[in-house]
Amino acid sequence: MAGVPKILLPMNSRLKDKIAIVTGAGSGIGRAIAVAIIREGAHVVLVGRRKDRVEEVAREADGSAIALPADVSKRDEIEHVLQETVKAFGGINVLVNNAGILHPGTAEQITEAQWDETFNINVRGLWLFSRAVLPHLRKAGGGSIINVASVLGINGARNRAAYAASKGAVVLLTKCMAIDHGHENIRVNAICPSFVETDLTAAYLKTTVDPDAVRRERIKVHPIGRLGQPQDMAGLSVYLASDESSWVTGTTFPVDGGYLAV
Repeated sequence: MAGVPKILLPMNSRLKDKIAIVTGAGSGIGRAIAVAIIREGAHVVLVGRRKDRVEEVAREADGSAIALPADVSKRDEIEHVLQETVKAFGGINVLVNNAGILHPGTAEQITEAQWDETFNINVRGLWLFSRAVLPHLRKAGGGSIINVASVLGINGARNRAAYAASKGAVVLLTKCMAIDHGHENIRVNAICPSFVETDLTAAYLKTTVDPDAVRRERIKVHPIGRLGQPQDMAGLSVYLASDESSWVTGTTFPVDGGYLAV
């Protein structure tokens, strides 16, 4: 895709021999996280609903990644991903739950179908994948689950009734799982981006009357003076996937250009 950096080799070794699954890995934040993890020496399974996108990333990874198209809201497809991951790489150490969807609107404007789809993907899919990976992390002696939530899981916002509610659920599920599974050396943390320029947010901007004005307004509420880029999430993801964060769990990390400080 134009403007998307290629995966650069040789790789570093902060995640050498780690095996990671990244959902929503075909574009945006998921792709940036997957690329960063691959560069640090991990083997990565790229999961996404668009086969062409995840296969493109896998081709660029030069043997360090495989693509497995799947819908994270469907338990049988999750089980298939886990089986193929173990078959290809022998185990699982890291899960990055990044797949998500955004339907803007107030509580009155959101349809029942939009509400259900939001929670099926943003919450139910994340829960199903996390639950299914737990036995594999135990077998590996521990591991890391990284949930991509949102600053809107911490603070509310206009026209985000379903999305913010779903991300709030992700934040609290992260904390509960960290408490429940810490004794098994399984760490669970959440990254909370603010407005990041991805396909998801581009699609939202297209629905507004004046996309350029909305974009300028979004920039103004970030003290750092710009919108986020997918790569801004990559460094923290590598840290949380690595043994460097072995005493970090149940934590919510805003990566937001200062949005929550305003």
